[in-house]
Amino acid sequence: MTLFARDSAEGGRPARHEPAELVSTVEDLEYAAAHRATHGDTAVVMTMGALHEGHATLIRSARERVGDKGFVVVTVFVNPLQFGVGEDLDRYPRTLDADLELAFGAGASVVFAPSVDEVYPGGEPQVRITAGPMGERLEGASRPGHFDGMLTVVAKLLHLTAPDLAFFGQKDAQQLALIRRMVRDLNFPVEIVGVETVRETDGLALSSRNRYLSAGERRTALSLSRALFAARERLAAQEALRARAASLPGAQGRAENRAEALSRIGEARAAADAHAVAQAAEGGSADAVRAAARAVLDEAAKAEPPLTLDYLALVDPADFTDVAGDHDGEAILAVAARVGSTRLIDNIPLTFGAAK
Repeated sequence: MTLFARDSAEGGRPARHEPAELVSTVEDLEYAAAHRATHGDTAVVMTMGALHEGHATLIRSARERVGDKGFVVVTVFVNPLQFGVGEDLDRYPRTLDADLELAFGAGASVVFAPSVDEVYPGGEPQVRITAGPMGERLEGASRPGHFDGMLTVVAKLLHLTAPDLAFFGQKDAQQLALIRRMVRDLNFPVEIVGVETVRETDGLALSSRNRYLSAGERRTALSLSRALFAARERLAAQEALRARAASLPGAQGRAENRAEALSRIGEARAAADAHAVAQAAEGGSADAVRAAARAVLDEAAKAEPPLTLDYLALVDPADFTDVAGDHDGEAILAVAARVGSTRLIDNIPLTFGAAK
């Protein structure tokens, strides 16, 4: 067990000084938890290392939630069970010294960085968590077995760290949904907290794999976030249009009637949008949103280097099935693509029917 001194000062308050620990065995983790000086809630942030500002945001969120008396555990473990054949397990970056600096600076009480043998004594586990039908869609279809391996290690780490709260990024939206489902279905006594995706200044979602991108590949990779933002803007325009159309005299009823009402007051551009909505049938915003994102990705496929699309999907957050064209309520627009040898994912949450 190694002790690190950690000083912090926020908002003009005096810096506080407390020991922060790096541990690599379950025994030392249990010792650290049992002998901590404070007695607030315990939070865990699970990572595979190569920490960046997105991870720091998770750790800061955990520290803010549990307060100074709380105990924040950050796990650093590259889980071999969630890497398929031909994936980048050996290539995945290991940067423990930098990870410790970031984790403790963001508010971690302890970093648990075990070996594979420590997590899976005796070899790969014979009994594993199965993700079920939701784990076979999107990421699960592209990476068979990935979510079974992910849920298995999350379940183990929840048992080992015994947290009151566990923090996960919304960037991995399907992962977050599956963890929430596992916790609910299997009665884990923990609250799962989702934290908004952190992006770089150019919009690219923060990922440990971004470091693999060349300058040209990064320019192409920006099309993922641009596609999502284009879809969000399209939805916002349609929601505003619906609200405006619904407020016009005699504009109740079908989308065609609302388009005609807008035309009568000379709003030509808005009327054109309304007719586009009507062509997809009443409330068909989802189709237009998908099309807006697809147009950006189609252009990126012609870039140099090109983007190779894996999937673009507009799904129900509850089970990650595709939503219908007339969907109302919450949805997630998710995208995965490969640029060069690097595979990237991104998503944004959307709300349909907010203008009603």
